Amino acid sequence: MAGKPFNFKFFLFMQKVLFTRTWNKIYIQRKASSSPHASQPHFNKYPFLGKGQGTLLNKALMFHMEGALLKSSSVFPYFLLVAFEAGGPLRAFTLLLLYPIICLVGKEWGLKIMVFICFVGLKEASFSVGRTVLPKFLLEDVGNEGFDMVMKCGGTKIAVTDMPRVMVDCFLTDYLRIEYVIGRELKVVCGHFIGLMEDKKTSSGSMELEKVPREGKMDSPVIGISCFNNSLHHQLFSCCEVVYMVSEADKKNWQTLPREKYPRPLIFHDGRLALRPTPIATLFIFMWIPFGIFLLLVRATVFFLLPYKLSILFLHFTGLRGTLIIPDDCRVSNELKQLSKEGGLLYVCNHRTLLDPVYLSMGLVQVRPPSLSLAVVTYSLSRVTELFAPIRTVRLIRNREKDSKMIEKQLQQGHLVICPEGTTCREPYLLRFSPLFAEKTDHIVPVAIDFHVSMFYGTTAGGYKSLDPVFLLMNPTSHCSLAILEKLPRSYTCKGGKSKFEVANHVQALIGKALNFECTSLTRKDKYMILAGNEGIV
Repeated sequence: MAGKPFNFKFFLFMQKVLFTRTWNKIYIQRKASSSPHASQPHFNKYPFLGKGQGTLLNKALMFHMEGALLKSSSVFPYFLLVAFEAGGPLRAFTLLLLYPIICLVGKEWGLKIMVFICFVGLKEASFSVGRTVLPKFLLEDVGNEGFDMVMKCGGTKIAVTDMPRVMVDCFLTDYLRIEYVIGRELKVVCGHFIGLMEDKKTSSGSMELEKVPREGKMDSPVIGISCFNNSLHHQLFSCCEVVYMVSEADKKNWQTLPREKYPRPLIFHDGRLALRPTPIATLFIFMWIPFGIFLLLVRATVFFLLPYKLSILFLHFTGLRGTLIIPDDCRVSNELKQLSKEGGLLYVCNHRTLLDPVYLSMGLVQVRPPSLSLAVVTYSLSRVTELFAPIRTVRLIRNREKDSKMIEKQLQQGHLVICPEGTTCREPYLLRFSPLFAEKTDHIVPVAIDFHVSMFYGTTAGGYKSLDPVFLLMNPTSHCSLAILEKLPRSYTCKGGKSKFEVANHVQALIGKALNFECTSLTRKDKYMILAGNEGIV
């Protein structure tokens, strides 16, 4: 028993010695730096940065992305996204199995293992995950306090990252407006990544800074923001005049950056995973996939075999839930029934998933008589999805004259559902509404739809569209909120004197107000050019 206090004191003594040596080593590296501003290094905790806001307006800033900007310092979820979206589920499962080894071998070797597993064999020209998938998850991980801390400096902003530059360059430059990114480059042979990074020892901190354009405010001293556990970039930050340190305890109190503060709004993103793939979440995903495939088959079979009202109850029991919102049940129901006797109604709705018309047809069972059939106009639905669609689909051929005649013909035969956006949008934004529908009838009923999934997205721009219903129905739970708005007054239709563009913009504004979504002028072509590099013709 007498030896325990001695061992404890010896442990504290050794800890103090090691801590002192480590900080002395950092001090010596900074003092030996060739930077003219590094003669007297200073380390401060990051709260002191807020007190000197006025003195930082004309100074350049170098910050460590993982340590000073993101709430989580773990980069594993982002490599898992690369493995799953660019390499496939098998590559992602391999990375998950190696996670214990990655944690044990240290930061540098763990990074090398993740880079090799995720990138080996991928084509450099077709790699787009860093542009289409990662920005969404990175923005959701940005700390509000860290963002304010970085944006206080008015000079040139330099981001330093542990991850390969190809993963974060678009996020930092396009979405956060960072002028320069310092990150590791990946080696490429014959147009393919070989899973190796360029040697870190070949470039020192001063050499990296020489690559930054010395224009304007870059001539001023450089302020650094890093974290206490940043062991990969000490030499690079030794070029700074002063370095503010962020601790993990500080980051635990950070709040998520609100969407309103995004320097550039996130409107389009791609990929199948809807949740952040932490190690625990990724394990749950792979455990769920076999059961999800079985649940997919059960849901599809029941929906096709049972009547609508019985299938709605069963699907609700299995996790596919929905909410129907009608301003005035009795009045709207009577109005829709009266209009159904006069001819087909045109239901104009925003587009969230390929199940939008299906959920609308389920909701309309409660408010319209089944005297007229219901069809849906599609722009680029895959042939496989059309084959198994539970309601009749009408494909447009992108010829305005022929498409107009087809819509008129369908309205004579029954009710018609049309999504004028022409493509889906996952975020709370509405794309421009095509005015094609506005000239065909004055019986227009706007429908506002919002859809939330728990695990997988059922839409894609660069992937296989035939798998959209598979991923959508594999979700453990999903929720569709459907609001049938009041029919447009005749004065707001083309027969009432409005142009087709005014009608389309008015319907977009009504749906945007009902959902609290922001209306944009972006089109289907814009989305596919950003995410897939094509015009989205299937």
